[in-house]
Amino acid sequence: MIKYTRFFITFLLAIIVFQARAQSTATTSDPYSKFGLGALDPQVLPQNIGMGGLGAAVNSFSGYFNINPLNPASYGAIHLTVIDMGIYSNVLTLNQTGQPTETNANFRLSHVAFAFPVTKHSAFSFGIMPYSELGYNYVVTQKNFGTGSSVDTNAINHIYSGQGGLSKAYLGYGFSIGKHLLLGANVSYIFGNLQQYNSTEIPTLVGTLNSRIENSYAIRGLNYDYGAQYTIDLAPTKHIILGYSASANSTLNSQYTNIVSQYTYDSDGNENVALDTLSKTQNPKDKIKLPQINHFGITFVNDNKFLIGAEYSMANWSQFSIGGVNQGLQDSKTYNLGGTFTPNANALSNYWATADYALGFIYNQTYIDAPNPDNNTLTNIKNYAITFGLGLPLKPSYTAFYKINFSAELGKEGTMQNNLVKENYINLHLSFTLNDRWFIEHKLY
Repeated sequence: MIKYTRFFITFLLAIIVFQARAQSTATTSDPYSKFGLGALDPQVLPQNIGMGGLGAAVNSFSGYFNINPLNPASYGAIHLTVIDMGIYSNVLTLNQTGQPTETNANFRLSHVAFAFPVTKHSAFSFGIMPYSELGYNYVVTQKNFGTGSSVDTNAINHIYSGQGGLSKAYLGYGFSIGKHLLLGANVSYIFGNLQQYNSTEIPTLVGTLNSRIENSYAIRGLNYDYGAQYTIDLAPTKHIILGYSASANSTLNSQYTNIVSQYTYDSDGNENVALDTLSKTQNPKDKIKLPQINHFGITFVNDNKFLIGAEYSMANWSQFSIGGVNQGLQDSKTYNLGGTFTPNANALSNYWATADYALGFIYNQTYIDAPNPDNNTLTNIKNYAITFGLGLPLKPSYTAFYKINFSAELGKEGTMQNNLVKENYINLHLSFTLNDRWFIEHKLY
């Protein structure tokens, strides 16, 4: 147990240090993250992501207790102390008609989550995980001072960029009523900063002052999740689980800052310190209204053998507003299918028979209606992904059980039609899970 505990602590400190170094940089390179609050992160851990992101009707599976923040009712099925922490990596390839292919890679902390039983039928959980990510940078060039003339002199570059993200720290409690019903709730604190920039430059005209508009949002506020799960026993080891969870519509506080400045470049092409700030506006009383998000799920479980399920989620993002201004988003819909399989959890001579193998599929009709750069038409952005997962158990100690979880998402988002961007991505998730029996009362006879 000691060597695994040392590994666990070293791993935790390493990713905290890495995350501290990465706080000021973007952790995604997704041009569609400019809409709304950025690219939303799944509120499930890697072992759930591998089976298509299922969470509404999932609690413990594969002989391990797992933390599932998407549905806090699942905490009521936890009977050991659980610690789960992980990292995330993303490789994103961008394709656009007439433009060279661009590939970006990012790496960050994924989550740190804890859970421990309070009674035989209830448990607390708390942790922190990403809520959304903002990161993009692209240039729109207009020839001949923006007139569009074919004369390729004195072009104007409009540079759009953004960075930042929101995190979600949560505290939740789940409990069972009888043998079949689980109920639970989370209270969460969403916080972070988002910065978006719009710069105008004339690179071929010496001595020209460039201008930049910076919009910053410092966001803070409470959010609430709740859920229920009901188990139907078909046999002693076979069950159907019905699940529902929701993130309630809530209001976050946002301090909005707008800065307009002018700047130049030196002879080496490096940006100089801003020459002048033309205006600075602050509004500390802006409100961000989050929509209701609903998740409906069903799973079929054969204890310690397999789990298969389906899930449907819907969110009223058309009601999303900042400072009382509707942001023009669309209601989103997500479909998840997947499962996990363990050949023989009790095998003694075949290690790979004790591993978990997961497979899933995700279809997401996002809240983004992207405008065509050439006209006023809108295109809804859709996301498709195939997921894979692998759970590798480590040698247990007297009271503790360990597992390394790996999952991958291979997908695409967007389209090259209407001069938009198509993204092909690979998301990699790695986590370490500990199940242990803490707070044991030792008795002397």
